[in-house]
Amino acid sequence: MSSLSDLVLPHIARLHAYTPGQQPGESGWIKLNTNESGYPPSPRVAEAIQRELAEGGARLRLYPNPSSVAVRAAVAAYHGQGLTAENVLVGNGSDDVLNLLVRCFGGGGAATGFTFPSYSLYPVLVGIQDGRSETIPFDRSMRLPVAQIAASPARAFFLTSPNAPTGVGFSAAEIEDVLARFAGVLVLDEAYAPFARHDGVSLLARHPRLVIVRTLSKAHALAGLRVGYALAHPEMIGFLDRVRDSYNVNRLSQVGAIAALQDTAYYADLIARVRATRDRCWQAWAEGLGWFAYPSEANFIFVEPRNARGETGVAVARSLDEALRARRILVRSFPNHPLTASFLRISVGTDADMAAVDDVLLAWQKHAH
Repeated sequence: MSSLSDLVLPHIARLHAYTPGQQPGESGWIKLNTNESGYPPSPRVAEAIQRELAEGGARLRLYPNPSSVAVRAAVAAYHGQGLTAENVLVGNGSDDVLNLLVRCFGGGGAATGFTFPSYSLYPVLVGIQDGRSETIPFDRSMRLPVAQIAASPARAFFLTSPNAPTGVGFSAAEIEDVLARFAGVLVLDEAYAPFARHDGVSLLARHPRLVIVRTLSKAHALAGLRVGYALAHPEMIGFLDRVRDSYNVNRLSQVGAIAALQDTAYYADLIARVRATRDRCWQAWAEGLGWFAYPSEANFIFVEPRNARGETGVAVARSLDEALRARRILVRSFPNHPLTASFLRISVGTDADMAAVDDVLLAWQKHAH
């Protein structure tokens, strides 16, 4: 009899699965490691879900709308700029949409490109499809490597803007420069764009090879509902729809997403609060403590801690990470590459969350050696 390891496809046997941020099983933690919102979603979301659960949840026996028609219309209305439902595809989180893009453009040994650092799910999705990853490194300046992207042999290139994990954003002019020079499909992963100064939505009308991917997990505080979407030319949406799983977004997620997208005033206030807290913390850490931190356009700050002797490095970052954990505060480290190993990524929580972080940072810097 053959063993499972003999039967599984070779590229799956070699695959290293994506490692998500730690999810503590007990309460009492300040969770600043996965860029979730520190604030609840619009009250309209729970109201819409409760209506869908009326009559003892009888509607749950029925399949959801298979292509999320109403959500697509709500997304198009939310963005405006001439977009219609035909420009939108909805997924089970933006990860689902990214997976569909790799299904279309990255399997069978074809090259898929992305920068480093960026979202660490990309190479996993490429590996699942037995594709080939083409990585273009940033240097510490985080300037966009336009010429290298333009020369990439990839059929599709994934670019996070604002970048994860640094938070550095890229302007529409920089993105358009890439589009003018790169021959493949440019996937602009804008998970954090609501917190940024720039986005690429205005470029869609002129560039049929551009796909913008968004999520409701971050700015809309709906990580638990798993709703993301793509904005693109209708022909591109058609290709993605061919490889989309049937009924990929459930009924409760669909009605919750629509309610969130329609409550623009609530989310404008929430986003403004996060930006204000982010900028205050950045100033306190970069200017007050004298630590290097990339100016962030996301809902997190990528900061390089410096101990009492003025040292930085992976051991210093680990020491602060451990000090935060001792106070039940979770942040994210990236120790496996020289460019990121000396940094911690700290999600922006509530003002009370960040005050707790500040207390640890100040105490640690005085005493860490």
